[in-house]
Amino acid sequence: VQLQASGGGLVQPGGSLRLSCAASGTRFSFNGMGWYRAAPGKQRELVATILSGGSTNYADSVKGRFTISRDNAKNTVYLQMNSLKPEDTAVYYCNAVRGGTYWGQGTLVTVSS
Repeated sequence: VQLQASGGGLVQPGGSLRLSCAASGTRFSFNGMGWYRAAPGKQRELVATILSGGSTNYADSVKGRFTISRDNAKNTVYLQMNSLKPEDTAVYYCNAVRGGTYWGQGTLVTVSS
């Protein structure tokens, strides 16, 4: 199983980005998929998760600004990020859980004017 994340980049404060993470190497959907991030000098932290039935969970710092969604048929998870702040700058990693835990390679999001 491989996870390929994309969609990162440079955006001004208040702007938006949409991250995507596509899983390959399996025909079966995952129990849970999610996004984590690691800011410079900080440990990786949870951003948002979504279960196969659609239940979601968000870090308090992103509630109301970020939306996680998934397409089970495509084994793809998305993260719509609105009202971005400089403190959202980080490498964003997707993960997927089914039996074991799989991680994508990370995509850099930089929020700066």
